[in-house]
Amino acid sequence: MEVLGIDVGGSGIKGAMVDTQTGELISDRIRIPTPKPSKPKKVAKVIDKIVSKFDYSGTIGVCFPTIVVNNKAMSAGNISSKWKGIQVDSLLKSRTGHDYVIYNDADMAGLAEMRLGVGRDHQKGKVLMITIGTGLGSGMFMDGKLIPNMELGRIFGKDGEPIEYYAGDRARKKADLSWKKWGKRFNFYLEHLVRICSPDLFILGGGASKKYHKFQKKIKIDTPIKIASLLNNAGIVGAALAAEAEMENQNLL
Repeated sequence: MEVLGIDVGGSGIKGAMVDTQTGELISDRIRIPTPKPSKPKKVAKVIDKIVSKFDYSGTIGVCFPTIVVNNKAMSAGNISSKWKGIQVDSLLKSRTGHDYVIYNDADMAGLAEMRLGVGRDHQKGKVLMITIGTGLGSGMFMDGKLIPNMELGRIFGKDGEPIEYYAGDRARKKADLSWKKWGKRFNFYLEHLVRICSPDLFILGGGASKKYHKFQKKIKIDTPIKIASLLNNAGIVGAALAAEAEMENQNLL
């Protein structure tokens, strides 16, 4: 099936048509910077602009950097706090006329990798997808099944603030750290996840995962690590898979 997927991030909003059998993007990927401030109406306007680029009438999948329950944003991660409590599917439908299905961004990136990427052969045991972007997203899978809204980037770090403020990619840029110095911080985060979650595999995605070779030597955990094969398109692909499931009345969870 050919489905439109949209990935809303802290710095950019991306959309493309996806072949849900292969995970291939079958259109140009449209990227527009996330508006500042990223309030609901402003983000909805950007999504409307992206949707208008495609001749598509089906359900649209969207992944968001928030906890999402029944298409409602229950928190605000790296976007405006005004999103908390917003029924996202209704807001977007009122803007574009399309039906929508909304999920957490890291959950959808993980879904894409577990279905079509490096997680395909890991359908037994516990897999943690970690997306390294503006912050740190996480998607947990047990025996191939998604356990939604595991916000492991929000656990407390060394200074009592969410650990993504210490070990996310924005923290690396803000402190002007080399990849090796930042790698020590990211290793601290992974060690913490090993202690509290005992995963059988980590999958690393998001923009910074493409630089893994630059900080790999600083990662000291014994748990195997794989780099997401869908790279920064995983959220788009996962959102499209979620929309396909909605249109075919399948239970995604």
